[in-house]
Amino acid sequence: MKYELKVIGVTALVPIAIGMLMLGQSCKQKAKNDNLDRFTSNKAEFVVDESFQPIVDEELYIFKAAYTNVDPKIVYAPENNEINLLMADSARVVILSRDLNPQEYDALLKTRNLRPVIDRFAIDAVAIIVNEASKDTDITVSELKKMLNGDTKTDKNIVFDNPNSSLVRYLKEFSGSKEFRQKNIYSLKSNKEVIKYVSEHPDAIGITGFSWLNDPDKDYADAVQKVKIVGVKDDTGKNPSQQYYTPSQNTLALKQYPLTRNLYILNCTGKNGLGMEFAGFMKSDRGQRIILKSGLLPDNIPGREITIEKKIKQ
Repeated sequence: MKYELKVIGVTALVPIAIGMLMLGQSCKQKAKNDNLDRFTSNKAEFVVDESFQPIVDEELYIFKAAYTNVDPKIVYAPENNEINLLMADSARVVILSRDLNPQEYDALLKTRNLRPVIDRFAIDAVAIIVNEASKDTDITVSELKKMLNGDTKTDKNIVFDNPNSSLVRYLKEFSGSKEFRQKNIYSLKSNKEVIKYVSEHPDAIGITGFSWLNDPDKDYADAVQKVKIVGVKDDTGKNPSQQYYTPSQNTLALKQYPLTRNLYILNCTGKNGLGMEFAGFMKSDRGQRIILKSGLLPDNIPGREITIEKKIKQ
């Protein structure tokens, strides 16, 4: 299998795919002619960060099975394109891994006179993976930052999913740098490609969303079996950790694993509709149980009802 490695830098974040621009123009034209979230028509178009496709696909499947008269359409896109579509009023319901910044909030207030409704529904982990043959088993936060900033020499290729992705934006903020200075940092096209690449290259380090490693599809399940997750120790701050942790629901809930990000659904329709219905479903007990089953941490951990009998039935 051939992989196209592209060096990640500031200039890689500037271009926006022509196809996504055409999609944005098409969606914008449709927005003028029809409401993108009209519950009376039981249809809506959501734009979703492609990093979270596994969990959103599962939520959507159960949602449509429970409410057979609704038909939400999902468009998966990198975070940069997703925000551009939102700000251009070409998308009104989006799922992403960050809140809007003050400038984006002000722009929505000025152009549409509305405040978006934003709900956190899960907590994801950013996983560091290596080939099963690799001797690397752990890394500290300081070492990872140095690696991303080019302050340490390594002969290993570091691979991400997409130069416009939320993961790249997260790691730039995490490392405190506007661009990666290491020469051997590359982008592929998707999280699946990152996992497949690492599974075939013992000298590679992959960084991917944790959700892609849980219950993988058949087309890359074998690759998941050939990689291992590296433990991460937070050696920074006032109370540095003494242990290395891998991502799990326990380490996320106890805030032991240091590389985490929130998942939000943002509604810019200005009214109750299918977007709000889907957000409510994901926040509901049933929706949160789907997230719990996926391996991510739900925003609200569903309770368990236990019936205690006073007498043992014979």
